[in-house]
Amino acid sequence: MGRRIDYYDDPNAPQANSLVPSVNVVVENDRGEILLIRRTDNDNWALPGGAIDLGESLTQAAVRETKEETGIDCEITGLVGIYTDPKHVMHYTSNDEVRQEFSIVLTARPIGGNLTKSSESRDVCWISPIEASSQTMDRSMHLRLSHYLNDMDSPVIN
Repeated sequence: MGRRIDYYDDPNAPQANSLVPSVNVVVENDRGEILLIRRTDNDNWALPGGAIDLGESLTQAAVRETKEETGIDCEITGLVGIYTDPKHVMHYTSNDEVRQEFSIVLTARPIGGNLTKSSESRDVCWISPIEASSQTMDRSMHLRLSHYLNDMDSPVIN
């Protein structure tokens, strides 16, 4: 499996060669814990999510990606924001794809399933918001999580 390398405002970053709409999901359980995965491609903690496939809606992709990466079924409940900062690029070394950030972050509640690792998630866990904020993750994921935890009055659009 290839690696994913995130760059932010780095003059040495490779030039973006693709733009792929994707989704991340903040799933919060009734104990106030957040669902996180530890990615296999860069070992960072992250919200579950991934690319939106042709033929599926944003919410279908969010539910599918959450289930695939965590084993948890969820119901979408809201929007945190839309993140399209061209200073953030992700280099996928397996195919030399360099994506410009384009992620829509949704909120959800769990409705079933069991925590299950996948080929994309080395670890899967429910974690308190304070612990979640202190995990090793890319700056963009920290930003998305902080926007959710700070209960913004309206969705973030950047």
